[in-house]
Parts: sequence; C-alpha cells; structure tokens
Amino acid sequence: MNDQRDFLGYGAHPPRVTWPDGARVAVSFVLNVEEGAEHAISSGDGRNESLYEVVDEVLGQRDFCIESHFEYGPRAGYWRIARLFESFGVPLTLNLCGRALVRTPWLGQHAVAAGHEAMCHGWRWEHHNAMTEDEERATIRRCVETFEELLGTRPLGWHVKSHPSPATRRLLMEEGFLYDCNAYNDDLPAILRRDPPYLVLPYAFDSNDMQFFNGGRFVHGGDFARYCCDAFDWLAQEEVPKMMTVGLHTRIVGRPARIGGLRAMLDHMTARGAWVARRDEIARVWLEQMA
Repeated sequence: MNDQRDFLGYGAHPPRVTWPDGARVAVSFVLNVEEGAEHAISSGDGRNESLYEVVDEVLGQRDFCIESHFEYGPRAGYWRIARLFESFGVPLTLNLCGRALVRTPWLGQHAVAAGHEAMCHGWRWEHHNAMTEDEERATIRRCVETFEELLGTRPLGWHVKSHPSPATRRLLMEEGFLYDCNAYNDDLPAILRRDPPYLVLPYAFDSNDMQFFNGGRFVHGGDFARYCCDAFDWLAQEEVPKMMTVGLHTRIVGRPARIGGLRAMLDHMTARGAWVARRDEIARVWLEQMA
C-alpha cells in the first residue's frame, strides 16, 4: 500500500535550528482576513455564509445579519489587533483573501506599511479541492496580480481554506511561491525543494480563535490565552527549538471581550524570549539553518 502519506516526519531526531536571539520557540501569529470574501447572496453567490456567532442561517435571500457580523472585522476588530501588536513591537502575518483585499484595500496597505507580511488565503474563503487545474491556476494568478496591484508586493505564502486540491502545491511552486501552510502535521517547517526554495510551514487549528465558535471550546479570552501559553511553555522545554502558530481572525479575537486574552498571550510569550516573527522570516531562517 502506497498512499504517499508521511507518518514519520523527522521521527525521533528532529533537526536543531537556532532561532534569532537563542529563542526556543518561533511564534507566528496569523491574522486571517476573510471579510468580504465569504459566501453572500448579495455578492452573487448561491448561498450565505453560515459559520458565525449565531447559528440562524438565512436561505434564499440576503442575510443582513451575517453581512454586518463580517463587517465588524475590518471596521473595528482589525484596528484593535493592529494597535495591540504595534504596542508590543512584533509582526503579524496577514492571511488575506484576494476578494477581501479588493473590498478593504486600506487594511492590507496599512499592514504592509507597518511591517507585517501579506500572505494569500485564496481569492475567496473557499476550498480548492473541487476546482479544475485550470481554474485553480487562474485563481492563484489572479491573487498574485491583485496583491501586486493593491499592495505593491506579491505574496510569498499561501494557505487555502482547509482543503487544497492535488495540484495546489505544484501550481504554487510554478507561480513562484516560497511556502504554503496547508499542513497540520508537525511543529517544524519542512523543505520540499531547494532550487528554487519551497517549504511547508505547518498551520494549527487548536491554537486558533476559531475555537470560540467551534462548539464553544474557548469561552473567555483567558481560555484562549491559557491554552496557547500552555502550548508555548511545553514547546520551550522540548529538546530542540520549535515553531508555533496562533491563528487569529479580525471578527473573532478583535472583539473587546476576547482581545485581552491575546494581550495576555503576547505578555507571556515575549517575556519568555519568544521569537515572534513573520512566516516568510521563519521560512528563510529555516532554509539558512538547514543548508
């Protein structure tokens, strides 16, 4: 049986990297920007988005409630999060949907000017596994062109919503991306190709503010902070330095009842010597170290 799955990874002897300033954990905060790219009948889609604070889906007609809910992210949540990271002097990686960037270009432009990374989250907040190869290739190209037009820079990283296609990674390599994040199977990056370089930087759903929605696993901001701080503390005492991802959303952790948990997390990690870095920075250090 050969299904091409890798259950071994680095095995019992993971590689030892030296993060800047001797940090034990490289922490990547990824702020997903999906607002304006969600399914909405008012945008010409066949349905409305159904995953949000209230489970009360409207079928067959415009859903003003959920549209307003998604608008909270760029109107209020983003600025609250951006001010917090500015106060700590550490960077974010923004995971921007192309259509969200078109609808809120000021958000991406503000982030890039502040020194944050702009990664791509696909054109829409959608899966790619149902696309034909030609459709997916055109979607990736459209995203790159949109970033170049609106931000003056192209994305180097990619993270499609949950389900890539069998062709996604090859198409990203062809398009000149440096890395993708469509893997959840490790605490360390992996180099897939050296010339030109291409890596996988694992993402995580457990240390992610979506868990405020997903069955109420997190209720208070402190729940999120405690969970992520526990993960950080454990990684910091393991045998080799590791990488950790914290997933954020402007419309979720940007709420005033949750943002304090993010501040507590940043307090804890920065006080204990975390290297809080952009994902492209992590990728380049890993390439240099593993050379």
